[in-house]
Amino acid sequence: MNLKETSAAPEAKEAGAAPGKRKPRVAAGKTKAAKPASVKKAAAKQAAPEKPAAEKPAAVPESRDFVMPDLGRLAINLLHAANLGQKAARQLMRNGDSTSDTSHALHDLQRVGKTLMDVAGSYLSNPAKIVEAQASLWEGYMSLAANMTRRLLGEDVPPVAAPGRSDKRFRDPDWQENIVFDLMKQSYLLTSKWLTEQVKHAEGIDPHTREKADFYIRQMANAVSPSNFLLTNPEILRTTLASNGENLVAGMEHLLEDIERGHGHIQIQQTDMSAFRLGENIATTPGKVVFQNDLMQLIQYEPTTAEVYKRPLIIYPPWINKYYILDLGPEKSLVKWCLDQGYTVFVASWVNPDARLALKTFEDYMHEGVYAALDAVEKATGETEVNAVGYCIGGTLLACSLAHMAQRGDTRIKSATFLVTQVDFTEAGELKVFIDEEQISEIEQQMHEKGGYLKGSTMASTFNM
Repeated sequence: MNLKETSAAPEAKEAGAAPGKRKPRVAAGKTKAAKPASVKKAAAKQAAPEKPAAEKPAAVPESRDFVMPDLGRLAINLLHAANLGQKAARQLMRNGDSTSDTSHALHDLQRVGKTLMDVAGSYLSNPAKIVEAQASLWEGYMSLAANMTRRLLGEDVPPVAAPGRSDKRFRDPDWQENIVFDLMKQSYLLTSKWLTEQVKHAEGIDPHTREKADFYIRQMANAVSPSNFLLTNPEILRTTLASNGENLVAGMEHLLEDIERGHGHIQIQQTDMSAFRLGENIATTPGKVVFQNDLMQLIQYEPTTAEVYKRPLIIYPPWINKYYILDLGPEKSLVKWCLDQGYTVFVASWVNPDARLALKTFEDYMHEGVYAALDAVEKATGETEVNAVGYCIGGTLLACSLAHMAQRGDTRIKSATFLVTQVDFTEAGELKVFIDEEQISEIEQQMHEKGGYLKGSTMASTFNM
């Protein structure tokens, strides 16, 4: 099960009074669910809202012809777009906390430069490798030139370089049918593939440096793709001509909004934040807070079946996502599904950390999260055995806690299910690019500057990368 992570959300609700101890009656492996005397709803059940309509794009011609625009309107819109771009650039240059941000940005650039120089150094120390690499690139270009010549003569020839099946950048038919755009596309693909191959075959560099260099090269190659520029993207060029440049104005307006939202930093809006209301169209399953401490609140949900299983189910979600990532709406709610199967469901709702929690450690999350929740479940239901679910880093926490419990002989968790959870970080994927002693030291320095905790925007930037 792969659930998409979202950005940090508002604080959990205030805790209600913990209920008295229940004595469930056992019947055919299940217990009667006692209705709480005072129920504080964690969310009011309501149908999810319709997806907000996307902003209507500028008019596009039905054919794929490049139409002649109204030159006057096009000139006005290009000027307007340029003015918006200048305003956006000025806001980027005078963002808040500029000294700290500039320092960290310089460190990032220095890190990228050093990594790429390590790769370049491996070739400089072996001139034969440089000649071999240049010959390989030249051979590719010559094959492309011959291919295009044969195509101009009317032959139907296969491409020298083709995008991957999952590459959506070159889906427009003109990337294949128009020889000019096809030449740009294949030249780009040949060069970007050649660059990544040089990183792969560089000698004398350690695996971590190679992984970082591969990541940086791919980001740079993606940035200079012809699909990213107006005059080299047939789809955007057609739209610009057909709309007299109105699409460029809309794009610059969106860019300016993203910068203003981020107070001088680009904060890309990936959803309509005003469309969601906690308890109305997300977190819709009724429940109440039965326990809280510094790190979390424990929510117990109302049963939806006449009988419930004797053994409760407790879910530990990630620290970044809120608990309602598993309870978005009735038709997309894992919490409701579990309730409908007859389980008594508890979910840990982690608080948004600030400077007050600066001294909390991973071990504190184990004791005040996993252990504290188990104690609270026993107090609420009278049951000493539970089934547990861990999601993402919540699953990592659960796995570590199970090892700790095994050492202590604590057997309260009878089964554990892990959703998109990593417990062996030997192969951590591209996140390893951001994990080494130098970068961890810089993150610790950033946390120290911000009062002892990591800003949500920093984590969001990492996931955007």
